[in-house]
Amino acid sequence: MPTVVILITLLPVFCSTAEVNCSQPDQPSLLAALSPAFDLRAIRPVEDQQTYTNISVYFTLYGILGVWWRNEFISWDPEQCGIHSISLPKEKFWVPDIVINEFMEENKAPSVPYVYLFNDGTVKDAFPVRVVSSCNLNIYTFPFDIQNCSLTFNSYIYYATEIRVFLGRDTEITTELSKKVMTTMGEWELLDITTNKRVNNDESGLYIDMLAFYIRVRRRSTMYVVNLLLPSCFLITLDLFSFLLPPKSTDRSAFKMTLILGYSVFLLIMNDLLPVTGNTIPLINVFFSLCLALMVASLLETILITNLLSNSSDFSPVPRWIRVLVLNFLGCLVCMPRKTEKPKDSEQRKNAVVTGFESDEGSPGMGQSAEEDKALHELRSLSHILQAIRSEVEQQQKGNQSSEEWIQCCQLKVKPSKPLFVLISLLTLGPFSSAILNCSQPSPASLLSSLKPVFELNSIRPVINMSVPTQVRISFTLFGILGVDEKTQVLTTFIWESLEWKNDFTLWNPEECGVEWMAVARNLLWVPDIVINEFMEKNTAPDVPYTYLHYDGIVYDAKPVRVVSSCSLNIYLFPFDVQNCTYTFNSYLHSRSAIQLELIGTSEEILQLSKDEMATMGEWQLLNITSRKVVIPTIEGSSYDELRFFISLRRHSTMYVVNLLIPSCFLITVDLFSFMLPIQTVDRSSFKMTLVLGYTVFLLSTNDLLPITGNTIPLINFFLSLCLTMMVTSLLETIFITNLLQGSAHYNPPPHWIRMFVLHILGRLVLLPPKPEHQEDLVIKNPDAQEMVDGSPLSKENETTERKGTLKEDETLQVLKNLGRDLQAIHHHVVLHLKRSPSSEEWIRIGFIIDRLLFIFYILFILVSFISIIIIWVTSYYSV
Repeated sequence: MPTVVILITLLPVFCSTAEVNCSQPDQPSLLAALSPAFDLRAIRPVEDQQTYTNISVYFTLYGILGVWWRNEFISWDPEQCGIHSISLPKEKFWVPDIVINEFMEENKAPSVPYVYLFNDGTVKDAFPVRVVSSCNLNIYTFPFDIQNCSLTFNSYIYYATEIRVFLGRDTEITTELSKKVMTTMGEWELLDITTNKRVNNDESGLYIDMLAFYIRVRRRSTMYVVNLLLPSCFLITLDLFSFLLPPKSTDRSAFKMTLILGYSVFLLIMNDLLPVTGNTIPLINVFFSLCLALMVASLLETILITNLLSNSSDFSPVPRWIRVLVLNFLGCLVCMPRKTEKPKDSEQRKNAVVTGFESDEGSPGMGQSAEEDKALHELRSLSHILQAIRSEVEQQQKGNQSSEEWIQCCQLKVKPSKPLFVLISLLTLGPFSSAILNCSQPSPASLLSSLKPVFELNSIRPVINMSVPTQVRISFTLFGILGVDEKTQVLTTFIWESLEWKNDFTLWNPEECGVEWMAVARNLLWVPDIVINEFMEKNTAPDVPYTYLHYDGIVYDAKPVRVVSSCSLNIYLFPFDVQNCTYTFNSYLHSRSAIQLELIGTSEEILQLSKDEMATMGEWQLLNITSRKVVIPTIEGSSYDELRFFISLRRHSTMYVVNLLIPSCFLITVDLFSFMLPIQTVDRSSFKMTLVLGYTVFLLSTNDLLPITGNTIPLINFFLSLCLTMMVTSLLETIFITNLLQGSAHYNPPPHWIRMFVLHILGRLVLLPPKPEHQEDLVIKNPDAQEMVDGSPLSKENETTERKGTLKEDETLQVLKNLGRDLQAIHHHVVLHLKRSPSSEEWIRIGFIIDRLLFIFYILFILVSFISIIIIWVTSYYSV
């Protein structure tokens, strides 16, 4: 918070005053004449207690607090005393308890011990103030937000019948002066300062008069635009242009996964610039989440396309409703109409060739026809071989017509002609006879003089009979929830504590003394040692020096307390947890025979008042406040009273869902869809390794959001660890399958128990039953084996005859025979490459079954996790 300068002026009250007479015109004589007035510093300096003091307030946002007020007990003739003003120690005067309601800490600025006293009784006090105040910040439009914070000036203890606050200077002048003298603003720019006088129609005047100033500041957004928004727009634009990469020839999925990793690193680096709050989600966080969601969606779509490009030839034909919806409707919508169907010339030609090939093989008389030309016969044989090679290659590369339709369906979704839109878018009276004070005259000074013997007894409990316990009534208002530290198990709150008790020594007749109540300094009276058992640090709230003393002996003490208390936090269901903390009020030393505690009002009234006055809650929501009185026995045989308040708080979980759970679900879903990448043509292990690295970076970037404690492990930590475990397991499984695909040709056949358990049992369980064994329609002979047969002794006898026949054949026929033999060799190697050995096929099928089994287990894990998160979220939301 910037240092704040506040100036408070108390206008003089024009009434009759006692004039001070100086023996001579010098400062020592004036000081001697003022000594009787110094003895009256415990009470408000007015002759008539019914007269209220008008306080005019204005401030400069700089660092100096100035207070002016009129002391009716003091005035002198400047000519007689020789001086118009004199500086004296502040402790000699009554000082108004003007506080800022939103103050959350004590003033840590240097203290100024002196005040100026003027001849007309005006006292000027000036000192610096460092204001740390609560302010409900609305950061929905961060970094383009404008914040409105209020500073409410009022007396903490005095009613409006005694002190009234008014505006002492125009707010326009205050704004201009603050802008001129302001030395630092940081990332904030002061816009204006306005004021509002809170009007109360209560004619009794039993309320606190308030004057509120509203400070409007605007955040300088240039740094955030340059460091956050522009890089994010660049990365999302890069992801947009990645759609131009051809998925057939480029590993687009690896590119997009690397881009997501880069975006995660970017968010990690810029994490300190983003606001962290629980009661509202900034729009920029939604924008970053949507950018990440779009990147993940485009990656999943790329994985789907890659799968269809590689494996769609094995799919069943496209269903009619998908063909009509996607190819016809969506295709026209994105300007990609369905391709016109052409006659399947290649299929017809292939079928004709295969039919001719089979007929040639099946008709023994066809090759022996004397009328068939030998050259034509060799050409037909060559054509059969070429068609068989073409059929194998086309089946591997192009796929069938259903594959083309599946691929076209997906290409409709990734046409880069569509523009990318960026979505930019929380005391019962003691029945005992007491001594009545006597006043010499109906004035506050006379009453104060009568109370001086009582003030000397402030060290003892104020009762006539020590066997009578003092009834202390307690209440509080929860003004702010400042935070919860899960690591140290500490809850920090700001409360307004109210105590009431009876002082048997301070009874007077209001008609005789002229007043019904009077504010006196707290240090002049006995104050019960009421503490909060769970208190872990010193109270650093602003000090309020006064208490109210009533004519019937009732003392009303109210003060702000910054409570740093211990609280047993159960964060197992973080961030959907509901915490129950306890405030135990009790006397630190006095037993029940000396002090008894009672509750002022009801716990329902405390809850409602706390909700009405709550200034800040951060990431927490106040659910309920209940109370209970407990009598605790001691080992000495006595007992003491405890008044326990149970405060129920619920964490705002939206921020953690957006920043933790949703990105984690995105990444685990990407890993799920990575099983669709064809492992034969895509390096799936590199993709998964990049994903594991990205998830590790994500966990590092969100480490500050996770609670740290030693007595329990949050369920979200288990979830994140399981997600990482699943990713690593899928990576190891991918490495295993890759090894089987590349090296299974050199392995021994799988053992019988593995073949039976995996191929027959697990295979049917994951819908991958063993393939039925079938005979090959086309028997392919190895040309090398044929050459070995030709080189056997049995063929040597025919070699001479064949050589003679060869000399008689045409040269063209010989070339065709050599060409046919070479093509047969090529065909043989192609078939061996496409169709592995039986043992290799079994190992590969075992790998595919394990891959499918892990994929199904992955789906079950994600479904159970998502359903559990939703159930816990809904249950915590409706819990009270």
